[in-house]
Amino acid sequence: MIRTKHIPDKYEKEILQIKKISNEMINDCMQCGKCTAGCPAITEMDILPHQIMRHLQLGQFNKVIESKTIWSCASCFTCAARCPRGVDLASLMEAVRLISLRQKGNNRLKVQNIGQLMTDEKMPQQAVVSALRKYSK
Repeated sequence: MIRTKHIPDKYEKEILQIKKISNEMINDCMQCGKCTAGCPAITEMDILPHQIMRHLQLGQFNKVIESKTIWSCASCFTCAARCPRGVDLASLMEAVRLISLRQKGNNRLKVQNIGQLMTDEKMPQQAVVSALRKYSK
């Protein structure tokens, strides 16, 4: 019997973008829950890390992008260190955040705007840290 994964056509483009940006294989996750058990930011998440992986496996991109979990992820890489299959969930979260920002047309950060962003209480700190990692190289 051949196992196949079905991604709804509606979000196939986004799921493929996530795979390309993160360079991770979403289907390698076996739902063991070790990422969730070790996550230090779990109290701020509305969808647990292993559930994020399952939503991505099922092609439910809308549930992932609408959750506050992608912005609560601290990118501490504890999930990647604990994963028995070597899936880097932090990289996947970063890819989803990047796609979200691109869809809103906000994928460019200017150095002169960083000070203003740091004082905005509604701006997720992870968004600023991720942008600094990306543009400081």
